Amino acid sequence: MQPWQYGMRAAQADRDRTLDLLRAAYGEGRLDEAEHQQRTEMVLRAKTYGELSQLVADLPQGPMGMPPMQAAPTLGPTQAVPGTFRPLPPPAKTNSMAVGSLICGLVQPFTFGASAIPAIILGHASKSQIRTSGEEGDGMATAGLVLGWLGVAFWLMVAFFALVVPG
Repeated sequence: MQPWQYGMRAAQADRDRTLDLLRAAYGEGRLDEAEHQQRTEMVLRAKTYGELSQLVADLPQGPMGMPPMQAAPTLGPTQAVPGTFRPLPPPAKTNSMAVGSLICGLVQPFTFGASAIPAIILGHASKSQIRTSGEEGDGMATAGLVLGWLGVAFWLMVAFFALVVPG
């Protein structure tokens, strides 16, 4: 059990599993009747996993006899809320030049290749910035570069065939 789970609220199903462990321990002779009754009452009043785990910490919890669990740690003011329920950190900033490179690469068919050179320039500049700043957008920059170079190659082939091949 993780340390932050000791303060987590227990459900009725968790209490039922703990009661099953106590019944098994009583049936095996590990608890006498008075201790079984006392622990049963405490299980029914328990509110957290930590309280439940302390009630069965000295009992084996399976066919192999698991080692006893550690006592619940005291949660400080900074650990009052488990990490699961804390707000997510803000997403990393996406490099705007990478976005521009991708857009320029995608609009090439509509600009007859005029945006291929800006896609290449923005792609190289954004990859350089991403390496130094740690921003997101490397995939966009790469896609813009690839589309830009494909556009340049396509328009060079069109120009070559228009000049070399007599029409």
